Amino acid sequence: MLAISDLHLMNGLLAALPEADYLRWQDRLEDIELTAGQVLYQPGERPAHVVFPFTCIVSVRQVLHNGSSTEIAQVGREGLIGMALFMGGASTPSRAVVLSPGLACRLPATVMLETFERSRDVMHLLLRYAQAAIAQMAQTAVCIRHHTLDQQLCRWLLQNLDRLDRMALTLTQEQIAGALGVRREGITATALDLQAAGLIRYRRGQITVLDRAALERRSCECYDVVRREYARLLPARPRR
Repeated sequence: MLAISDLHLMNGLLAALPEADYLRWQDRLEDIELTAGQVLYQPGERPAHVVFPFTCIVSVRQVLHNGSSTEIAQVGREGLIGMALFMGGASTPSRAVVLSPGLACRLPATVMLETFERSRDVMHLLLRYAQAAIAQMAQTAVCIRHHTLDQQLCRWLLQNLDRLDRMALTLTQEQIAGALGVRREGITATALDLQAAGLIRYRRGQITVLDRAALERRSCECYDVVRREYARLLPARPRR
């Protein structure tokens, strides 16, 4: 069983906090377990907490009036859910839903805002994260418009792998189709193509990546663009 401090260090933003700011937050951080499909906020809602994922992935989706949606960003252990709180808008027209279940912690929004306004180090860290997240959203929009479903699925699977550190993903075709905003039949055909090429094995909601290097070669440039932007803006700065 991980100690609390070890668990918190799994999140890149918490690990990069200045020691003094982390200690101020420590007693207000509440460890939680998130389940697949759990909605963290709906369009127009002001979140009461900021959520820091550890072993889960949250899908941020832009929602249309007819209820359909498409994923514009993924958030895992590198970031947080609730960016609008410190960007000044308080709410967004997007929905945050848990894609892959796991552990996280949450911090009251009031505590986050007080620290953001008081600490220049925290403000700069969160603004760099916001820039990386916006870059992911912009690249995702370009990817959806210009790249094939085959390339998009490869990019999307790689993003999941990076956030979970394992080669097997528990995801249904309906979940993937919902995230990418396409029909399930398209995901079925594309997954079968990847399986026939020896890149993945898919059975009963379990996708196992057999050849990650080949998956990266088959993906579009978007995966690497986003990965490098996060690495540039959020260098590893583990707290001692």
